[in-house]
Amino acid sequence: MADSASHALPEQPSTGAPGRLSRRGLLRGAAVTVGAAALGAGAAGTAAAADASVTATAPDGSNTLTMSLTSGALSWSARRRGVTVVDTSALGLKLSDGTVLGAAGTVITNYQHWTIDNTWTPVYGRNATVRDRYQEMRWNLQDTATLINFSVQLRAYPTGVAFRYVLLDKGTATIADELTTFLFPDGTLVYSARDEDPYNPVAPGSIPATGTSTTDTGPLTDLPLTATYADGSLIACVCESSRLNFPRLMLSSVPGQPNTLAAYLMEHTARGSDRVQTTSTVTTPFATPWRAVVTGATHAELVDNAELVLNLAPASALADTSWIKPGKAFRVQLTTAAGMAGVDFAVARGMQYIEYDGGWYGDPDHSTDATKPIPDIDLPSVISYATSKGIGVILYVDRRAAGNPDSLFGLYKGWGVAGIKLGFINDGTQAMTNQITNWVRTAAKYQLLIDLHDDVRPFGYERTYPNWISLEGVRGNERFPTASHNVTLPFARNIGGPLDYTICYGQSRDRTTNAHQMAMAAVYYQPLNFLYWYDSPSRFANTANWPGLPWFDAIPTTWDESHALAGSIGQYAAVARRHGDTWFLGAMTDETSRTLSLPLTFLGGGSYTATVYADGTPGTSPYQTPVVASTRTVTSATTLNVAMAPAGGQAIILKPS
Repeated sequence: MADSASHALPEQPSTGAPGRLSRRGLLRGAAVTVGAAALGAGAAGTAAAADASVTATAPDGSNTLTMSLTSGALSWSARRRGVTVVDTSALGLKLSDGTVLGAAGTVITNYQHWTIDNTWTPVYGRNATVRDRYQEMRWNLQDTATLINFSVQLRAYPTGVAFRYVLLDKGTATIADELTTFLFPDGTLVYSARDEDPYNPVAPGSIPATGTSTTDTGPLTDLPLTATYADGSLIACVCESSRLNFPRLMLSSVPGQPNTLAAYLMEHTARGSDRVQTTSTVTTPFATPWRAVVTGATHAELVDNAELVLNLAPASALADTSWIKPGKAFRVQLTTAAGMAGVDFAVARGMQYIEYDGGWYGDPDHSTDATKPIPDIDLPSVISYATSKGIGVILYVDRRAAGNPDSLFGLYKGWGVAGIKLGFINDGTQAMTNQITNWVRTAAKYQLLIDLHDDVRPFGYERTYPNWISLEGVRGNERFPTASHNVTLPFARNIGGPLDYTICYGQSRDRTTNAHQMAMAAVYYQPLNFLYWYDSPSRFANTANWPGLPWFDAIPTTWDESHALAGSIGQYAAVARRHGDTWFLGAMTDETSRTLSLPLTFLGGGSYTATVYADGTPGTSPYQTPVVASTRTVTSATTLNVAMAPAGGQAIILKPS
């Protein structure tokens, strides 16, 4: 890489090898415009004092990301096939001494661009291979007042756009704020949620003020944040990727600017229980997280484009990933007998894990010793029995009991534990980001899966450490939310990364039908899928009462191919995913009954047997609506009419005949 400072960037994901470009090469190879006085006659590297702009264009021409320098200040904008995604918005970083990089007095010192087209193979995922295709533009810049050198890197993919800042000088820097803004077109709605609240579609300037004296306060929303546009021509989702040694990003409404959201770097942990950090000190050169905007011409296409977040993250740091096994898990009650019965149930139902949740080592609110099971659980016997049956054991640990992860995780490895579910992860500050990544890396050291719960948000790190099998960061299904909430998640939270969303099949507290709960296993991307929440094996002893069991028995949690077939955020979603030669199709609706016409053009040649689990005659309450199973023969020429009751769904297995 021509820019020597780039070699020092932490966990640089780019695989390209750009050279230093001449002015002619730059202008021929990329969309760049500059003022008459901006460039001298020499090669790129001549400082540009006048106005200039550069545009990164996706290799398929779909998405563009433009950066401009106007009167010494930086801005950006993004378009998809000519339609504005984000209008001209601010760029910049503020340092603790008051220095503002990118707001004024900025000159260009170097230009670079290149195009990458690679594929890579995830350990597990939505697809067996991921295509990484983009054009990247870089401006190296200097703040004339302080002579600080920094860079802004732009990437345009067929799936969206992304940018990040890089502090280039060697040494240290203390960052106080990020000045990025997002100016949306008139009529845009954003789906705002904070912590584990429901999603609320509002204008960007109308995000409700939340927070307390011990948390970040103001009109703040968490990421991922999905935006829908007035003309209906596209949908976008703001995410972050490659967040290392940096605070979590939230977005805030801006007083007097109704269509604008501004970056907000968290100063508190999510629930206010750890130390406040108003600044972040980093060793430079240092790259901030990527600010990504995933785009789609349709709501369904947005779901298919979610791998942008992974493409921006560092490649896997693990040489051996053979021990990482996605799968289905069953939470057992806190006794030895329940653990043994849970193992037998997991074997019978095609599951891979059992889990002891909070309380296995005592009340987690008062006990911080997660090394001693309660007397009711003979944990060595349960682990031994589970291992003999090919079932892994996952242990819940409150984060307050995980202060020394090296010791604790090493102990669990010695016990034969397969994974850890860490609870009450109060993500937010730079220190908590570092704690989270340390937990993940330490778990990998001891070959343990890790699932992080409560208010933690995705940033693509499951690519780097694929033992980070899942995370929550959402209003969970065990809280029995509305069907509308459930059909918002595929287009919002799940765009950012894996989703731990416990499936509550057969629960009388459900506000949805059982077929709706079944469909979640295909609609959502959740490589560690907890099933039968709040239940015990005995409840399913008479399988005739539970026609949905064969669906859960058969469905995997990792995929060779995925296609979103139809969708509208907050209304309905239909997704088909292939594992081997079998497809699994899930469809879900909100509180409105509807029928979707779904062409099966994704199927291969020949005929398939479709096993359809559909809503029967609606009951008095959605959960009382029965599941009706049927079979039929279909081909790639078939269009299925998928009928769903209010708050209902369908789950369909498509297997070659």
